[in-house]
Amino acid sequence: MTDQKLIIKQDAGVLTLVLNRPNKLNAIDNDLASHLQKSLDAAATDASVRAIRILGNGRAFCAGRDVSEAPTEKDLELVQSVAWSIVSNPKPIIAAVHGWTIGAGFEWMLNADIVYASEDAKFKLPEASLGVFVTGGLVATLPAAIGLTRAKALMLLGEEFSARQAADWGLVYRVVPTNELNAVTLDACRRLAELEPSVAAQFKRVLNLFGLGNFTRAIEEESRVHRTLGGRAK
Repeated sequence: MTDQKLIIKQDAGVLTLVLNRPNKLNAIDNDLASHLQKSLDAAATDASVRAIRILGNGRAFCAGRDVSEAPTEKDLELVQSVAWSIVSNPKPIIAAVHGWTIGAGFEWMLNADIVYASEDAKFKLPEASLGVFVTGGLVATLPAAIGLTRAKALMLLGEEFSARQAADWGLVYRVVPTNELNAVTLDACRRLAELEPSVAAQFKRVLNLFGLGNFTRAIEEESRVHRTLGGRAK
């Protein structure tokens, strides 16, 4: 099934969700976020889905919020809802990132259980320089992945970094040649799909319980800060 802004494919227990705004570097608007959330929530209770893969079409994974559109309260709600749908989903989720992975796109990437990056992937968290706050539970996921000191530097300085740096810092599991990203992540998803679903779900639940115990509070606090700052979205 194909939607204008989200391509949905399913094969042998693997659900692939492709962000499909290539002319905008897959920047997030409300339609894209809404379709992604609904697809994730449907997959959570679909016994035919045993693993999920998220990737982007074109030259980038995701360039963050579409700043060409005026932000609304709904923007914030949808970005946060997608993050929650990824983390709370009982199915293991792989993010396959390439090209630019920025802002909310980076945040959604970190919400996934396993991240693969192509050699051409580039990352950036520009929120502070834009005068806005982060979303996606990043205040919990980023320090959990790389430690508080480095998390502060990446958020406040907003410097670009490479796939190799991301791997060295523990943000991605593996870096692969760009032309192999699709095949490698599909193979990994197929292996995840072979796991007993209840076992995979419990591994994810318990690891997140102890590794991301403050995730719900992080989402709530990020949303509160956004509203305090005027609700501007990235």
